[in-house]
Amino acid sequence: MFKSLSLKVIIFGFIFTFFSSFGQSFFLGLFNSSIRETLSISHGQFGSIYASATLLSSFVLVWVGKKIDDMNISKFAIYVVILLSISSFLFSKISSITFLFFAIFLMRLSGQGLMSHSASTTVSRYFEKSRGKALSTSWLGLSSAEFIMPLTIVFLLTFIEWRALWISISLLIILVLPVIIFLTVRDVKLDTRENFSLNSKLIKKIKQWKRVEVLKDYRFYIITINMLAMPSIATGTFVYQSFITSSKGWGPYIIAQSFMVYSILSLITLFISGFLIDKFSSRRLLIFMNIPLIFSVFVLYNYSDPISSFIFLGLIGISNGFANVLGTSTWAEIYGVKYIGSIKALTTSLMVFSTAFGTALFGLLIDKGFSIEQIALFSGSYILTGIVLLFSIKNKLNPNYL
Repeated sequence: MFKSLSLKVIIFGFIFTFFSSFGQSFFLGLFNSSIRETLSISHGQFGSIYASATLLSSFVLVWVGKKIDDMNISKFAIYVVILLSISSFLFSKISSITFLFFAIFLMRLSGQGLMSHSASTTVSRYFEKSRGKALSTSWLGLSSAEFIMPLTIVFLLTFIEWRALWISISLLIILVLPVIIFLTVRDVKLDTRENFSLNSKLIKKIKQWKRVEVLKDYRFYIITINMLAMPSIATGTFVYQSFITSSKGWGPYIIAQSFMVYSILSLITLFISGFLIDKFSSRRLLIFMNIPLIFSVFVLYNYSDPISSFIFLGLIGISNGFANVLGTSTWAEIYGVKYIGSIKALTTSLMVFSTAFGTALFGLLIDKGFSIEQIALFSGSYILTGIVLLFSIKNKLNPNYL
């Protein structure tokens, strides 16, 4: 399916999305109790620091991420790797609340933000004909990390002090990733593209939008409303899963077991979506992305049987699989790839912002006495509004041709 340089770009994307896990919520959350115990802070204090640091990282990402359009990926990636390694080392030195805020900010910026941004931007820019399959394959890196990392870290923490573990992570990053960059993308330039006969003609025919032009396009905002539904609602669900469990009267292991269904269906959908995108285009599939998500909140609203937990998280997993790929390929199809780094920096920033906003909003609603059913109804209304708006412009999502 992929050959020579194309395969190297895929490997680069896979490994960088895998290593982006160090800045993802699911990974940093594994050190929650250790950090709170060290600093003697509460869950609420940790959550507030985490959300505010994440918000700051999303703002900075808008400006830092656009630099990928101005330099070859190998040079940009080296800077990102150095920042991630430094961030990991600083994480091992957390000794105060101020230091915790700064460490989380750097980890969210370099890990979740710039590592995934480097991978998805490089893959979407390089590939045209096989973009869907290429993106879905590269995003398997993060899915693999979600499978491997939690059990691995929990096991290592039984005999390795958490600070020492972060120092090891820092060394692993700086020793391994520069070699990966050299072996995979050192020959990839800003204008390097997938080798197929129609590629150059297609690139010239499609208008290449700058970020300032995208911000003036009403379609961008409607698509973004739909894109942000998944990360904001899913993150709120994951963070407050104990509230859901107690509200529904489920056992302590029900949601943990349901995450297996989430992971499996997310992985399957991620793989299938790549082929569907290459066959039908992202623009046609976009309307279906959040349909499983709206059914998931319908299940959460109407049912309390433990089996509904598996259906609820399974449906979220399906939407997540679609969203991971469509979140990059859609922008490339509509706005071209010349300035995709700048556009992706903005959309990735909004995604990071939405995870913090979703967490804060869910917490506020819970503190105000809203039930999980009321929160599900609120979430469903948001998703449905986005789908209706997107349906109204579904025939206007084609790129502009020169």
